[in-house]
Amino acid sequence: MENNLEIKKLLGQRIKELRTKKGFTQEQLTEKLNIGQRTLSKIERGNTFVSAETLAKLLIALDVSIDELFNFGYLQEKEAIKEELIDAIQNEKIDVNTLYRIYKSLK
Repeated sequence: MENNLEIKKLLGQRIKELRTKKGFTQEQLTEKLNIGQRTLSKIERGNTFVSAETLAKLLIALDVSIDELFNFGYLQEKEAIKEELIDAIQNEKIDVNTLYRIYKSLK
């Protein structure tokens, strides 16, 4: 059961990432998928799975393959990196001003 919840959450994060990368709002994507905005919100938060019909429409709307959509292994790595950075900031292991300058230069 726990694995199911993790998959829903990761898939939801991936869908949101791909949606924003394409420049779609939730409203725009829901129009393409013919689903409600509330449903998409639940999917992106990992509260519900995508139906097979919606999944097929998602692949077309986001212009991705099934492999690309389910490529969320790196999201787990990303979460670990975030946690490490947060820990380093909270425990003053790195200079926050330097980190901020790096962040601004990348933005």
